[in-house]
Parts: sequence; structure tokens; C-alpha cells
Amino acid sequence: MRLVLVILGTLIASSPLAAQWVNYPTAGVPRRPDGKVNMSAPAPRLANGKPDLSGIWMTAEPNRGVGRGTPPPATIPDEAGDQRNITASRQMRDIGIDLPGGLPYQPWLIPIVKERTANEAIDDPHIRCLPDNFLRAYGLPHLLKFVHSPQLLVVLNEMNAGYRQVFTDGRPLPKDPHPTWQGYSSATWSGDTLVIDTIGLRDDTWIDWNGSVLTEAAKVREEIRRPDFGHLEIKVTVDDPKAYTKPWTVTLKQRIVVDTDLIDEICLENEKFEEFVEKIRPKA
Repeated sequence: MRLVLVILGTLIASSPLAAQWVNYPTAGVPRRPDGKVNMSAPAPRLANGKPDLSGIWMTAEPNRGVGRGTPPPATIPDEAGDQRNITASRQMRDIGIDLPGGLPYQPWLIPIVKERTANEAIDDPHIRCLPDNFLRAYGLPHLLKFVHSPQLLVVLNEMNAGYRQVFTDGRPLPKDPHPTWQGYSSATWSGDTLVIDTIGLRDDTWIDWNGSVLTEAAKVREEIRRPDFGHLEIKVTVDDPKAYTKPWTVTLKQRIVVDTDLIDEICLENEKFEEFVEKIRPKA
């Protein structure tokens, strides 16, 4: 029980973060007359004319304690994310919270998820400082930095200095991939939507706090849109017949964070991260 409380405390403490270059202005940010980010301004474009997904992102649907099937409060302000108050998403605990009936688990997985939920995810790889799968990273209270070029999208996760590569140079997915934490990702454009196909994930890759998983059989498709400057919409379809009785789809939303950058948030013994955060945290 003590370990669970420590873990929960770490997640909560990780929320109100401030990064290394706090208050350093981000170039090219469209702003309204009051100085706030114009979230509905047009999305920037790459040299090839496609939307540029570059930026620092956090969840646009913070967890406010709502239950399954309950929409998030309508009062969440549509403004740039606050790097000093990075929130977890509604899907962090249960990625299928908005699906009628929840995720369609295979029978073998049901008791496993039930046990992991009951014991507050004591065996969670995230708790043990192992890498977070990209699907899960969209909902955790850590910043993600997208660096985008016509041939490659790199996603940097400030948690444990993680990274993911999404190739947009036309390469095919490997036929017999060696399983990895992030899998192998190749993408193409469909209009202004970047369609990413990923395979080759490790078995028992956790995707939420309840212990839902992806297996080596999983095929994950992300359809990423940047409809304007301030938002990303990520439609995710998971086809994993080993873990689920049918494919399922969720939409994970992100919002831009400006005037900051990633912090060295490392989950290791004697790491000085929390001490550093306390020094730069704004005083009440």
C-alpha cells in the first residue's frame, strides 16, 4: 500500500511542472491582442505543404474525476497548456472510458485487468521506471515534443528522455519485427491527416493505469490532424486479436504548450528532478 501511495504521489507531484526555459518565448506563435495564444489560428505547414505537427503538447482533456461515459466539463478553457500545471488525461486510468461497455477484452485478459485495477497497478512498468508506450504517453502528465520534417516525425517524451521515430519516407514496415517498446512506425498522408501504422510492440505493453495491454499481435493506426495552431486530434484504432475480441477506436486530444521546453525528468534512484522542480516552481 505504501508503494502505491508513493507512486500516486509521484504522478501528482509531476503535474505542476516548470521546464528549463520557462518564459522563453516560442517563435512564430500567433497571439491575440491580449497576448494569449490564438489557438484557432491556422496550423503551420511544412515545406511540402502538409501540416507541421511540431510543437510541445499535453492532454487537452484533463482528468476531472468524471466517470465512464460522462463527458468532461464544458468549462475547460480553450487556451495553451500551462507547463506549471501538466495534467493527466481522462483516459490515463481507463483508455476505453468513452467506449460503450469499455474495452472488448479477450476472456483471458479480464481477470488480469481486474486484479491490476484492484491493486492500484502495483506491477505497472511505468512505476518501475520502464519506457512508456506512445499510446499511453498521450495521456500521462508529461510533455511530448514533436519534431516534424517531410521525411520523419520524432516524438520526444520528457519522462525518462524517451523517443519515438515515425518514418514518412515511404519505407515499408518490417515483415518479422523484433518486438520493441515503441514498435515500428511508418506513415503516409491522407489529405491533411497523417496516418501512422505501427507493429512490432512487446507483449504486455500497458496502455492505461488499469493494466490494459497491447501484445505482439497488435496493429495500431493513428490518424493525426492538426486542425489549427493549438490542437492535435489523434484518432487511434487498435487491432489486437490476441488481447481484444474486436478492433476498437478512441480519440485522444492534445493542446499546444508554448514558451517552455522539455525538462530532464528521470525516474532513477537519487535523481534530483523533484528538488530542481521545487527550486523553479512559482511561489504562491
